[in-house]
Amino acid sequence: MNYAELVTAIEDTTENTFTAVQVKTFIQQAEQTILNSVEIPAQRKTEEGTATSQTDAGVSTLAMPTDYLYSYSIAVKNNNTITFLLNKDVNFINEAYPSTLVTGQGVPVHYAQYGADTLVFGPTPDAAYDLIHTYAAYPTSIAGDNKSATTTSWLGDNFDSALLSGALVEAARFMKADPDIVAMYDKMFVNSMQLLKNMGDGKLRGDVYRNGQPKSQVL
Repeated sequence: MNYAELVTAIEDTTENTFTAVQVKTFIQQAEQTILNSVEIPAQRKTEEGTATSQTDAGVSTLAMPTDYLYSYSIAVKNNNTITFLLNKDVNFINEAYPSTLVTGQGVPVHYAQYGADTLVFGPTPDAAYDLIHTYAAYPTSIAGDNKSATTTSWLGDNFDSALLSGALVEAARFMKADPDIVAMYDKMFVNSMQLLKNMGDGKLRGDVYRNGQPKSQVL
């Protein structure tokens, strides 16, 4: 389902028309709810060998990419050896490595969230180390600023039922629809989210070799 098809489905189902700003708000609020409830592949990004994935000697902090939400993992590449860092609370870093401005402390072992868009390492890097940073970011919205009628997204291509149902919930609230209509859209959204969660937080977190195939009891 592309952007134009999604807008048409919203307006046909609600039997109403909306401004471009209104329908964009419905869609993006639905996307935000979905993406903060289920992890999908489109949220994962990996940086390696960039300005935001390399430490500086004597500098304990590192600014994150502008689209950064949170880290999945960080690894240091040192002499072709990859070592994953351990995530800690920032208070642990401050207590374990109080001299964060001292150079030559060594290869980082721990990292912590230091601010909204900054990480802190312990010990303070003694050299410029390349990092492999896998982090979460909001994928491009199907209703983004550069949208066209044919704009698509991961949700639109792979799970448009959740996207449509979520947008209908927002549209119904905007229209102050009858409670039974809102409840119906809510139920549709919950059902589609359960299916998406089964895939995003279930099937994408394992495989048949390790977990076996899902089985239903035979009566």
